[in-house]
Amino acid sequence: MTTLPPPSSCEELLAQMVSFETVNVGFGGPEDGEARLAARLEAIAEAWGLKTRRCPTGTGAFNLLVFAEAAAEAEWLLFESHLDTVSVEGMTVPPFQLTVAGDRLHGRGACDTKGSGAAMLWALKQYAAGPGRTRNVGVVFSVDEEAQMIGAQAFATRDLPHFGKLRGIVVGEPTRLRPVVAHNGALRWRTITRGVAAHSADPTRGRSAISAMVRVIGALETRFIPLAHREFPLTGRAAASVNVIRGGAAVNIIPDYCEIICDRRLVPGETAAQVIAERDAALAGLAVEHDGQYLAPPLPPENSAALHRWMLPAFAAHHLDGTATGASYATDASHFAAVGAQVIVLGPGDIAQAHTKDEWLDRRALQAAGDLYLALMRLPASSQ
Repeated sequence: MTTLPPPSSCEELLAQMVSFETVNVGFGGPEDGEARLAARLEAIAEAWGLKTRRCPTGTGAFNLLVFAEAAAEAEWLLFESHLDTVSVEGMTVPPFQLTVAGDRLHGRGACDTKGSGAAMLWALKQYAAGPGRTRNVGVVFSVDEEAQMIGAQAFATRDLPHFGKLRGIVVGEPTRLRPVVAHNGALRWRTITRGVAAHSADPTRGRSAISAMVRVIGALETRFIPLAHREFPLTGRAAASVNVIRGGAAVNIIPDYCEIICDRRLVPGETAAQVIAERDAALAGLAVEHDGQYLAPPLPPENSAALHRWMLPAFAAHHLDGTATGASYATDASHFAAVGAQVIVLGPGDIAQAHTKDEWLDRRALQAAGDLYLALMRLPASSQ
């Protein structure tokens, strides 16, 4: 790729970010996609006089922190946006080129969440260049949100404890610039059944792992999935589903292995231990193995209340609706809240525009997000 000129607007910054292929490696993306974009953002930030720090995740990847300090003892306000995207398969617009159609900015990640990241970094540039800075402000560009949230988990445990006085974290996701104060969590795992391989000319010599899995799925659908009925006022209803199945090696071999991958959405108040106990009870008596468990905890409103109250004057000043809302999906905010941080999910665009074949972000929403983020950076310590 040729050397890119420094962006002269937030929209140009977004265009440069979209031009990097950062499809999550788990979805077939390049191994170095996120690192290459992070290096570009690092160079841009340093050219603007901002400080940067690479924050290792322990997996070989790194999150990028870009920041402007007011004073060593000042409080911190952090903003976070993830670098990775979902697959580009089936897209009807150029995935790695920001194309404009009226007020719509198309490209993979434009909505989820490079738009948030561009608006945050552009706002930080303006904040750092302005007078009267009262707090330290940082933007975290994290890795792997779309798969395992490794970046958020690492930053929460490795880096957040060193920030001292932390006002809170604003997590960029497409929320239509409404403050999401609560959302559901996600618990995922793999379930395995095993059999005995044999030639299909005489199935009696083998034992089918697929047949065993049929019984497992039946038990899950009748005795486990119906238990996902709890509701939370802001985030809706829990959910459970079996979404991946793999098994068998050839049409003439009785299969000795089969696996499924399950997804259980938890509402605030539910715990992983509770759900796992329900699963195990539903599968009692069946020979199964479980591994690959992953948890993004639900985000309870208690971890947003103080930050939300403090932010409200900025919404009012920009004639935006600051009413607390919730979401049914999970975000990096889960892991920041899990270590006690105050956190709000807030960004331009609508979740309905994310992950789509023509993903887009309204350029007016991009501008509004940058203005709101800058207003939050400049809010007095006591804004009410």
